[in-house]
Amino acid sequence: MAWKSLLTKNLQELRIHLCQTSRNSQGARDFIFGSYKDLKKANPNFPILIREASGVEAKLIARYDLGVEKTVSIDGLPAADISKQLEALVTKA
Repeated sequence: MAWKSLLTKNLQELRIHLCQTSRNSQGARDFIFGSYKDLKKANPNFPILIREASGVEAKLIARYDLGVEKTVSIDGLPAADISKQLEALVTKA
């Protein structure tokens, strides 16, 4: 899990979009409840933005240098798979 400390180095911002109630966003909600605290502890000044809106598709949006963004759909994924998706975004920077 050393990749968690690379958020600040490799990314400029992380946004998590999800629906507050949909079944497809349950994994995203579980990921936030289970991992947000650890991510912020490892990267206290790094912006992790959580955007909730009714009926939206759950997704991770990573912003890199020069405003380059990469979006990954996490709709319907369990929290463990979302962690793997985030790791891929961080380590492929």
